[in-house]
Amino acid sequence: MNKKNIYAISLLVSSVLPAVAQNDSVSSASRFVNQTIEVGANKNFTRKHSTAAVTVIENKDVNKRSAKNIGNSIIGQGGNGLVSLQNAGLYYAADPTFYVRGLQSLSTSNPLILVDGIERDITFIDPLEVESVAILKDAAATALYGYKGINGAIQVTTKRGKYNSKEIKVTYDHLFNYQIDRPKFIDAPTYASAMNEALANEGASAKYTGQEIEAFRNGTYSNLYPNVNWVDETFRHHGVTNKIGAEFTGGTNNFRYYTMVNLLSDKGFINNTKDDNGNNTQDKFVRGNLRINLDVDLTNTTKMKVNALGMLSEMSRPGNQTDLWGLVYALPAAAFPIKNAETDLWGGSVTWAGTNNPVANTAGAAYYKLHNRALYGDVTLDQDLGMFLKGLSATLKFGYDTYSTVYENHSKTFPYSYYTAIDWESGSPVGTGLTTGGQAGTQSQEANTNSYHKRFTFNGGLNFERSFEHHHYWYSSLRWDYEYENATGVNTTVYRQNASWLNHYEYKNRYIAELALVASGSSRLAPGTKWSFSPTISGAWIISNENNVKDSKWIDLLKLRVSYGHLNADYLPGDNVWTYYTQSYSTDGVTYPFNSGYDSDFGRTTLGQMATTSPYHETSDKFNLGFDASLFKGLNIQMDLYYQHRDNIWVSGSGAYGSIIGFSAPYVNQGVVKSWGYEASADYTHTFGQVKFNVGGTFSLNKNKIHNQAEEPRAYDNLVTTGYPLNSIWGLKALGLFQSEEEIANSPTQTYSSVHPGDIKYEDVNGDNKIDDNDKVKLGYSTAAPEIYYTFHLGAEYKGFGFDAMFQGVGQYSAILNTTGYYWGLISNRTLSQYVYDNRWTPSNTSAEFPRLSSSSNANNYQTSSFWMRDRSFFKLRNVEVYYNFPKELLSKTGFLNAAKLYVRGVDLFTCDHIKTVDAESYGATSPLNRSLVVGASLTF
Repeated sequence: MNKKNIYAISLLVSSVLPAVAQNDSVSSASRFVNQTIEVGANKNFTRKHSTAAVTVIENKDVNKRSAKNIGNSIIGQGGNGLVSLQNAGLYYAADPTFYVRGLQSLSTSNPLILVDGIERDITFIDPLEVESVAILKDAAATALYGYKGINGAIQVTTKRGKYNSKEIKVTYDHLFNYQIDRPKFIDAPTYASAMNEALANEGASAKYTGQEIEAFRNGTYSNLYPNVNWVDETFRHHGVTNKIGAEFTGGTNNFRYYTMVNLLSDKGFINNTKDDNGNNTQDKFVRGNLRINLDVDLTNTTKMKVNALGMLSEMSRPGNQTDLWGLVYALPAAAFPIKNAETDLWGGSVTWAGTNNPVANTAGAAYYKLHNRALYGDVTLDQDLGMFLKGLSATLKFGYDTYSTVYENHSKTFPYSYYTAIDWESGSPVGTGLTTGGQAGTQSQEANTNSYHKRFTFNGGLNFERSFEHHHYWYSSLRWDYEYENATGVNTTVYRQNASWLNHYEYKNRYIAELALVASGSSRLAPGTKWSFSPTISGAWIISNENNVKDSKWIDLLKLRVSYGHLNADYLPGDNVWTYYTQSYSTDGVTYPFNSGYDSDFGRTTLGQMATTSPYHETSDKFNLGFDASLFKGLNIQMDLYYQHRDNIWVSGSGAYGSIIGFSAPYVNQGVVKSWGYEASADYTHTFGQVKFNVGGTFSLNKNKIHNQAEEPRAYDNLVTTGYPLNSIWGLKALGLFQSEEEIANSPTQTYSSVHPGDIKYEDVNGDNKIDDNDKVKLGYSTAAPEIYYTFHLGAEYKGFGFDAMFQGVGQYSAILNTTGYYWGLISNRTLSQYVYDNRWTPSNTSAEFPRLSSSSNANNYQTSSFWMRDRSFFKLRNVEVYYNFPKELLSKTGFLNAAKLYVRGVDLFTCDHIKTVDAESYGATSPLNRSLVVGASLTF
């Protein structure tokens, strides 16, 4: 597009939309154009002058979910390019999974997580202390992070003080938490009937008589024929979370401070909160954060920045660390009573051990605690060296982080009782053979360090910044980075170094070129391969600064940018194998001591895994073409196209070497993955009289394909996994359910197990007239990450009253319903979901959603196949807030209040998906996801 065309479009739109240009919010455009983009260069460029692909989630958007940490807070919050997936589990451990631009490699696709420029655990960071979260996506954004930036990065920036000010802000949130899609299992009489039906399907005799089924139903003999709803008996329907925080912000002429004190307390869903000794056995989590950020102008030329975070937390849960939901998914309502009425001991039975009694595990096993302690600290010194050379400065930064967990195990065992038989000879049941299992134990007093992690970082460099003749601007940074990391385990000490040189040049405030040269070293890599070189080049054209455009009233920013970078990674092959480049040996035999000083070993020495003879390391070539625009004083747009070629990925060499070598094949650098996609975001703010309106959304498509993985030769083409996306599902292609023995006889042989009407029928893909693993094909999409990720937000405010809503969805995402105990019930005497029971195959329900019931392992039906595959796409209302900001005129009369806000929030209130009775985002035998109602207030003094 030439300058004349741009100018013509400018005149046309300016004439058609003058009202829009006059009425829209200037602040929205200004914030976007001047957004800080941090890429680790000792200088932050504004969005207008940056060449990198970076999306920023601003302070106003990072705390809309009242979440426990910033990671959970940004789930679905519009960070374009960020795929954030919520996980289930206990409150303290339920943290999201993040990908930047989806799946990227056969090794790992996890992004680098940074807090104030240092790799850190964001699960400790409270949303209150966060200024912004940036998603660093292309090579220009992550080049300076060396070996660790290949998968993109998430940069969390904490808040700072303000000169000549003083402010105190107090925030309180009270959350009512409810579990989404609690599983519903069949009751005891239904279970007994279902088990009899399953046994009949297998040609076996019934397990329960009609009298016993009736006993389960009427509840007269509940001690012998119980009917227990283990979900409701073990878990209550609501939990409670409280969050309170105080922020102290201010400064003087040469000093700024930000201090935050935060306390979080969560009480979970366990029904029985006290054991026999008065111990509290509720799932609880308590955390306290103290953040202090200081900016000190030591002299006119020397600046110091100090960041410190101290965190203490305590998790408490029932003893023995039992997976309570796992027990509930396994235990049928008919198993045993909660307690034996005759002995007042916990219930059990011959078939189901009393140690699996979920209620007993919450009220009879005492408790377990885990203490987390973290201290993050860093100091940065900036020295102006303009007295030697105008524009010259130096930067030094030191950081030290330490983290550890200490556990207290106060668990104990508990006794239970059961009957070995039930006698009906008298016309009513009588328990016989009363037996006691388990034992009444005393509380353990075990305590020790569970894990630890330490990181020391240092970087120092020289910076040069200068403008020449009003047309030329140059910024250059020459820097050296050093990192030492040590963690729990073996071979966990890592040393990394980076030597980098960044050059940023601008001509006439329109044309920008940037070059980053990075040499990286890592102790993880083999000798001779520890160092690598990563060049990145990028550029931008600020079209809105062209003479024919810059005076346009409707264009604040119009910019094209492009980048290419060759990045490296120090990932290790296999399960973090450090010795991949040396030959391993093992010796066995008998040792015969000749005397006290000498031993002789008669045995054999065998080769272990073969060493990699020419090791290298994983590399990536990243291309990005992007577009940034701010139009009509309120419409902000970002668009990006990207392509990545990932090479030299570590994979097993078993396919290339085969088993003929006689020992384990080496790892080889032969993996190749290509990924590509596009992303777009738009945000529009406009003021209509006294109504401020905001609407926007994001959309991203992330595709990938494996081009090489040293795959072994396959017998049939349908088994070749190369050429397909990462984490693809491979399984059998289901054709429905067998309806008759005649249909079975006329079909290919099913080799997994004998089949009967109501079993799954599969396609003979390779045409050999039998169904086996050679008939597997690629099914659906990945279960690890969706290819489509999108958000939509809407908000308005009028005279202090407002609302804000964020919706988020995913597409091209698959699920396999292979969870034993919910979809594959009854096997091994497990329970069964009500939904599966209602939709099972029977001779009268031949178009059923699920196969016939089975009491024992049914290998044919429980293969990974398209029968169990579901569309996992979903659309959620992530959060909605209704609020009221009190008028400043009213608050001024108090003499101490500067701002006050009351709000009610809903978190994950509803979901639209394609999987019935469970949540598509997190399904299976695990804690259900939560929805929350939040009542909160913030006061500023």
